[in-house]
Amino acid sequence: QVQLTESGGGLVQAGGSLRLSCAASDRTGPNNDYDMGWFRRAPGQERDFVAAITWIGYSTYYSDSVKGRFTISRDNLKNTLYLQMNNLKPEDTAVYFCAARTVTGPRPSDSLRDGITYDFWGQGTQVTVSS
Repeated sequence: QVQLTESGGGLVQAGGSLRLSCAASDRTGPNNDYDMGWFRRAPGQERDFVAAITWIGYSTYYSDSVKGRFTISRDNLKNTLYLQMNNLKPEDTAVYFCAARTVTGPRPSDSLRDGITYDFWGQGTQVTVSS
């Protein structure tokens, strides 16, 4: 079982940058064999996919709204997931969640955009972008 702890959220002006971190700890052993993702929930909205990075091949995926502005990465030696957010917009204001899912074999890449396929979730961190 893995515990996910997010940090790095806060208040930033439009056009600014912010870097989110998600530290993972697994009491049963190494936590590297996971696909990892970031999701967000804006006020009054459903939870939306932001970005994901796979364990096999380290492939990355982004929503159209953040492509070119956000970068997802992982440091497996530190068991940490990152989301670098540049050129932030007020519409990026949301609670951001990191998530992990166990890699058991080949799966459709589109499933990375669906939160129900993930097994573990962090508590969320607030990101507020002012105009």
